[in-house]
Amino acid sequence: MDITIGVQHLTREITIESDQSAEQVTAAVNAALAGRPTLELTDVRGRRVIVPTASIGYVEIGAESKGRVGFGAI
Repeated sequence: MDITIGVQHLTREITIESDQSAEQVTAAVNAALAGRPTLELTDVRGRRVIVPTASIGYVEIGAESKGRVGFGAI
């Protein structure tokens, strides 16, 4: 699933692809906005993305991705 995070005062968005479900991402975002200092998510390659909660402008959670078709490096 694709996740886009808008950061205040920056023109670029943070976009990651994650294996987490929409419910897991929503729970992480809600927990961060409820008082945690950071939002932590993990992408498909195992890298952690950490964003300070005070800097979050918005979080867009895309549809859960199905298998990809085509050629490409993994």
